[in-house]
Amino acid sequence: MPATDFASLQLKPELFANLETLGYQHMTPIQALSLPPVLAGRDVIGQGKTGSGKTAAFGLGLLQKLDVQRFRIQTLVLCPTRELADQVAVEIRKLGRGLHNVKVLTLCGGAAIGPQIGSLEHGAHIIVGTPGRIDDHLRKGTLTLADVDTLVLDEADRMLEMGFQDSLEAIVAHVPATRQTLLFSATFAENIQRIARGMMRDPVMVEVQADDDISSIDQRFHKVDTGTDRFTALRLLLQDIRPESALVFCTTKRDVDDVCQQLQRHNFSALALHGDMEQRDRERTLILFSNNSVSVLVATDVAARGLDIEALDLVVNYHPARDTDTHVHRIGRTGRAGSQGLACTLFDDSDAHKIARLAVQGDPLKDPHPLPPLSLLDIKTPYPAMQTLQIDGGKKQKLRPGDIVGALTNGGDINFAQIGKINVTDNSAYVAVHHDIARLAQNKLGEGKLKGRSFRVRKL
Repeated sequence: MPATDFASLQLKPELFANLETLGYQHMTPIQALSLPPVLAGRDVIGQGKTGSGKTAAFGLGLLQKLDVQRFRIQTLVLCPTRELADQVAVEIRKLGRGLHNVKVLTLCGGAAIGPQIGSLEHGAHIIVGTPGRIDDHLRKGTLTLADVDTLVLDEADRMLEMGFQDSLEAIVAHVPATRQTLLFSATFAENIQRIARGMMRDPVMVEVQADDDISSIDQRFHKVDTGTDRFTALRLLLQDIRPESALVFCTTKRDVDDVCQQLQRHNFSALALHGDMEQRDRERTLILFSNNSVSVLVATDVAARGLDIEALDLVVNYHPARDTDTHVHRIGRTGRAGSQGLACTLFDDSDAHKIARLAVQGDPLKDPHPLPPLSLLDIKTPYPAMQTLQIDGGKKQKLRPGDIVGALTNGGDINFAQIGKINVTDNSAYVAVHHDIARLAQNKLGEGKLKGRSFRVRKL
């Protein structure tokens, strides 16, 4: 059995000290298996589910190898989505904060390329990005990968599913052949094996058996028919369960938009998330959902990949997942950290073959869970507990969460318990407050001073 304590690893003292401040003592299975060969400089294929701790596995490896004094791009991390790239960049910065002046730059589509070109001109140590945008920069000549000695493909299976095969091959052609390559994937299908053979040198295969513990999740399969259509069934579930946060999975972007619009027409607090949205809109949607200002997020599987959302009360499969892995990945977002979760799957006769594969509790085809009574459609829809205020100032204006909390609590008419999550981006800040003090909070922030300046504040 491999050692499971971070102390067993040969890491820089600064990384050790930072791990202690973060409270990281014991490695997850994928970390314990992959970190030793990663630190030894081997190419590694890590197979593990989202949330298994793989970011720290490759993050510590690339930070241990990094020469901070050499201000060149030494590491390239490729991710399938902007959200995952942002999360990976945040985690690497957190793991590397004990090292002096490590610069991590995120390059993703959906954002203006001009500012990214400006950032690249100032240099970086680590690039985290999506294949399409990295390929764009390479074509324009605004990015050079000649000094890269570590290439990471994170969630490689999703990148291939999303059609990034050509972009991946074009990018790898710009990276020195002497590099170390780390590939992490939830599956090891033939397309992943093929790409590994073409890009890696004698890789070490690390596999962590999926122990997705869904025993704490109450799975319910609800049959819909002409008497109760799918959308009506969704309304009934939301009215009956009244979750603080619910994630609804649809198969296509069109279905996502349609279901979200119908929910809004019936006075549900709902937003959509899919790949056709602008980056600014995606970021705002995720902020509103994660801080409980929006109750329902309707999303595709790809858009929801890598979302870091805690305490999700309910998952609804508006359409059944295409395979067992996707089903488990979906429902595993509820019932985390040992809490009880609830996952509801809607199906009709045409979905019978999918349900037969997905069901792990009883036989839902013969004994589906009954839907709530239609009388629930007549009651008032639930409303989110929080309201988000947007401040037109952020990191570039030197705003910090502490400044916002101080301005709100000054005078004692708003207490700390009435303030929720605060997110500060480059040019905006978002603070969630309880609905009953939203107007007061807006007035205090808008009429007062933050960092000695006045900022526009509005409700979202």
